[in-house]
Amino acid sequence: MLREVGIAHPRLALPRAGQGDDLVAFQQWLCEAIPLVDHLGLSGMHWQGDTLIWDLRLSPNLNDKGTGFGGSLAAQTTLIGWCWATLWLRTQGRLQDVVVAKANQRFLAPVTGDYRLECAPRDAGGTERLHTRLQTHGKGRIALIQRLYTGATLCLEAESDYAVLPAQAPP
Repeated sequence: MLREVGIAHPRLALPRAGQGDDLVAFQQWLCEAIPLVDHLGLSGMHWQGDTLIWDLRLSPNLNDKGTGFGGSLAAQTTLIGWCWATLWLRTQGRLQDVVVAKANQRFLAPVTGDYRLECAPRDAGGTERLHTRLQTHGKGRIALIQRLYTGATLCLEAESDYAVLPAQAPP
């Protein structure tokens, strides 16, 4: 499906209550909703507890030095956080928009091979606070940490805040 500027992509239907998203179907939808995703080398995603993990290929993200391009890596940390928040909302039965409010990265080592990117709440009470804010105000924020590893080497660490916008009334 060709995307048009200014036209929102149709939302993915919520999973059945008590079931998580089919991450393969979510990834396919993500590639349609955000065309850049199809070019980032994302080869799979899965959950490990409350951590969303992506497996990525280095080849589409190379810089002129033959290592990971910082711009691609920064985009990926922002995107995995957006996915984490969106998928968490979907498990709560909520179709609300998520936007990145603040993001920063620390590049610690060059990325020299295929890698994994992990995303989880910055602190243990983050999801409970977000849930409470959504119940009382219909909107909220959550701070997430993203870590990128090549093998056992931590190459990049990022922190991002994501805002969950108030739900819009159906047309």
